[in-house]
Amino acid sequence: MNSSTDSFSFFSRLRLFRRKMASSRHLRLVAGVACFLLVLFLVHPFDSPEPLLNTAPRPDGSRPIAQPVLKPPPRSRRKVTFKPSSFDWTKVDQHFPVGLKHKLPTGTPKPQKPVQHDFSRYVHDPVTLNRQKAVRAVFQRSWNSYKEHAWLRDELAPVSGKGKTTFGGWGATLVDALDTLWIMELWDDFYLAANAAAQLDWQNTTETSANMFETTIRHLGGLLSAYDLSGEQALLDKATELGNMLYMGFDTPNRMPGFWLNFEDAKRGVQVAGTNDPSASPCSLSLEFTRLTQLTGDQRYFDAITRITEFLERTQNESKLPGMWPKLINFREQRVDGESGFTLGALADSLYEYLPKMHALLGGLSPQYEKMHRAAMDVVTKHMLFRPMLPTEEAKKHDILFVGDAFAKPDGIERVAEGQHLTCFTGGMFGLGGKLFDINEHVEIGERLARGCGWAYDAFPTGVMPEIFNMVSCIGSWDAPCPWDEGKWKEEGSKNLKKGFASARDSRYILRPEAIESIFLLYRMTGKEDLRDLAWQMFESIVNATETELAYSAISDVTVKGPTTKTDSMESFWLAETLKYFYLIFSPPNIINLDEYVFNTEAHPFLRPKP
Repeated sequence: MNSSTDSFSFFSRLRLFRRKMASSRHLRLVAGVACFLLVLFLVHPFDSPEPLLNTAPRPDGSRPIAQPVLKPPPRSRRKVTFKPSSFDWTKVDQHFPVGLKHKLPTGTPKPQKPVQHDFSRYVHDPVTLNRQKAVRAVFQRSWNSYKEHAWLRDELAPVSGKGKTTFGGWGATLVDALDTLWIMELWDDFYLAANAAAQLDWQNTTETSANMFETTIRHLGGLLSAYDLSGEQALLDKATELGNMLYMGFDTPNRMPGFWLNFEDAKRGVQVAGTNDPSASPCSLSLEFTRLTQLTGDQRYFDAITRITEFLERTQNESKLPGMWPKLINFREQRVDGESGFTLGALADSLYEYLPKMHALLGGLSPQYEKMHRAAMDVVTKHMLFRPMLPTEEAKKHDILFVGDAFAKPDGIERVAEGQHLTCFTGGMFGLGGKLFDINEHVEIGERLARGCGWAYDAFPTGVMPEIFNMVSCIGSWDAPCPWDEGKWKEEGSKNLKKGFASARDSRYILRPEAIESIFLLYRMTGKEDLRDLAWQMFESIVNATETELAYSAISDVTVKGPTTKTDSMESFWLAETLKYFYLIFSPPNIINLDEYVFNTEAHPFLRPKP
């Protein structure tokens, strides 16, 4: 009996002890969590970072739609602070004011044809991951040298280690690289650069004018894209401030902007449109100004560029090559019949590039962009595409195309088989239009154009393509049989270049992106893995040919065997475009999905509206 009682007492005490210990452990756990949260709050106050998405209503009552694609870890979040410029361009009167004639199209965005290939079975294999890391390392090397030697300057001189002022002194490389920093998940550098960008002073320049085109695609486009990706309100505020300055460029008697925004002329009200300006300049502002209206609700920007769109639509069949616009246009008199040269290269390129892209950005609600694109591409396929004459075995392996120039002459249209690195963007343009408008032949043309540029890289000793080159073209249509003609080759071809080439008229390579741009886009559109191998071959060649002690430089001659001559130039598009496209082609396809984003001509991705 006593032993039974003692046993009961022992186990009762044991259970009581366990309950006390459990309660004590619980209290210690709660106390530990509370202490951790208190420390975290003291180090990173919950109310200090900007919200990832700005939810404040816009002037029209709607809300911004920025959606971060890559969310930084909380400890990498930084507060981005906006600092206004010392001069407010909204205080300057418009000398040729107009009412709002155009507003963003209303209604639900139309369902669009898928642009991106179905990658539902995609696997990010180790080889591709290592290639992605290699591109990122090249970007970091370039960026770190810019930070050390040219911070806040427009460009780094990658041989001498100096800074350059080439675009107003407003940190072109810094702003241009913002979205690349975000995409590559370089969070600390992104927030460092974002704070610098958000405090730029557009009044602080030694220049008397700003290039409307370059400032729009690099600075305005870079700020808008960085906002679309990060949701940082300060970047949109700075973009709006710049948009207000650039909007003054439209203050001319006919609301057509000139090539330059001359600051004093704008204030005095004496600006006029040009009489012999590159067609791409005023006609490639649409994507950026439309996106600015979409994000701010201010319809002035969209109204301004739609007046140019109306001009293009009205004059498309009035040129000497109906369906296209010439290299140079008389915007003051709004005439397109004074020039005989037509191209998809320098002077005109992004005019055509933006037609299908505007269709995508507006959710298919503005049919004139599809109409103009179709009409222009009909002319391009008839008069400008060409096939290089290649030896039989080479032609079997490479079914490629290039796009040349066209000249309107009294006796007909002359096609010139001259290629440019700039025209390599056309592969992506044909592909995008083909996908959006369900033109399968155009996707095939786009792939052949993209592969043609990849082939041209491999054709030179450096593995890099020149700025401008001429080819021995096949006789007749680009889609007709093209037998090798040894006599024609001996008469027209260059003995110093690979068979198919007549000359390398401008043998420089200036770190351009257009070839990898189209190869990336066609990979994302078709899912053909060999395009990635082609891209890697190009990347390795570029790095080998352009590397300096500090970063990477443009070179003077791609035809040399052995060391190349560096020209001490590293334009901002090296970080904004070239390396971004190389990184993306080796990234998982959900990073900047083509059905969610559309790129401006400086590779800045803008969010597309969804149905």
